[in-house]
Amino acid sequence: MSNVFLDDQSENTQVKARIDKMSDNHEAQKDELLALASIYDEEEFRRVESGREGEIHLCLQLPPDFKLLIKGPTCVEYDLSFLPMVLSFKLPVDYPLSSAPDFTLNSKWLTRVQITALCKRLDKLWEENRGNVVLFTWIQFLKEETLEFLGIQSPLEIQSIGVQSQGESDQKQGVNTAGENSKPQELDPRAVQEDDPYTDILNQLLDFDDAQKQKVFDGKLFCCGICYSEKLGSNCLLFKECQHVYCKGCMKEYFQIQIRDGKVQCLNCLDPECTSIATPAQVKSLVGEDEFARYDRLLLQSSLDRMKDVMYCPRMSCCMAVMLEPDTTLAMCPSCRHAFCNLCKRSYHGLSQCIVTADEIRGLREEYLAASDERKKFLEKRFGKQVIQKELDTYYSKVWLQDYSKKCPSCSAPVQKDMGCNKMHCYSCQKNFCWVCLAVLSDTDPYLHFRKSPCTL
Repeated sequence: MSNVFLDDQSENTQVKARIDKMSDNHEAQKDELLALASIYDEEEFRRVESGREGEIHLCLQLPPDFKLLIKGPTCVEYDLSFLPMVLSFKLPVDYPLSSAPDFTLNSKWLTRVQITALCKRLDKLWEENRGNVVLFTWIQFLKEETLEFLGIQSPLEIQSIGVQSQGESDQKQGVNTAGENSKPQELDPRAVQEDDPYTDILNQLLDFDDAQKQKVFDGKLFCCGICYSEKLGSNCLLFKECQHVYCKGCMKEYFQIQIRDGKVQCLNCLDPECTSIATPAQVKSLVGEDEFARYDRLLLQSSLDRMKDVMYCPRMSCCMAVMLEPDTTLAMCPSCRHAFCNLCKRSYHGLSQCIVTADEIRGLREEYLAASDERKKFLEKRFGKQVIQKELDTYYSKVWLQDYSKKCPSCSAPVQKDMGCNKMHCYSCQKNFCWVCLAVLSDTDPYLHFRKSPCTL
């Protein structure tokens, strides 16, 4: 009887011990997940609320001047500051007292051999910390020691589409951990490598790097180069080409003034020695919808005006840009479907000549200017006053332009000099040039030409 009692008491003690362990495991897991949630934001630490699963989206900060080398027909290098990695985990019931977390390690830019080596290292870290929570230790190792552990140095080589080819790159980048690279390594099923042949890994890595740089920028304080007030990066605009920073309030007002005045090609950095231009995305983020629509329209129109194979639909209610086809006078508006002659801009007349040919117009002008009053009335009746007046206006305009203006050497737009020095600025293409010899001047130092040439300023 006493032996039965002792057996029951021993069994109850064991059950109580197991319950206590489960309770201890549950509390340890709860505390660990709460700690991770307080350390990392929602983008980095994503936990399944209904269970003990989650994902940790790691951001590896790279050494200064780290390069990404894209291998292909031509090798191209990119500057890179951050690389991504994903650690997915599921906590067993008896973690951390008995079992390690179940996990998978996912990377776009590492080979499976390298990821397998990292998985084995995480297992070793668990053995060294058995009985204690280990997720934070894993995270710190992956973020801070991955490159050194795998022996990765700049430049990191990848292919432009997909990742490195399995086999050659695995043999090339195998990791020497306890002499295991002397024989073929067995790949760990927990090592996951994203291998989508239709996905360009370069764009993914560059997009991730840009997003992380923007995140770092948003959290720093900057002094605006216009109003000299200190503001967070989230309230500032960065010109990436020159790295100059201005607050969004100042840049918004500057953009609005330039767009209102039609100077859509002048949304540049305000440093006098800088030629950086704001991107359309930066402009869109600061101005209203109507202002951005005007900016977009004027920018397109400015580009089309400099294209020789583009003209506008002659219908006043349309005015859509029309691409001209070579070796034909037929032009078809893509908007209103109006067919017109690209020489006289009247309705298309097929093989028939225009109402007045260019040769007739040139002869008409000379004849009209030398004709008597009676002859002039005859010419006006035959050709029409509007045609004659238009040709005369064009002629007088050309004469005036020849006498009082010069053509911009960059875009051929007529430029008049009515005052100031010989450094001229073309408002059509935004280029500087010398009024004396018509040489295009440097954007960074336009006065260098006058110091090194016979032309005087």
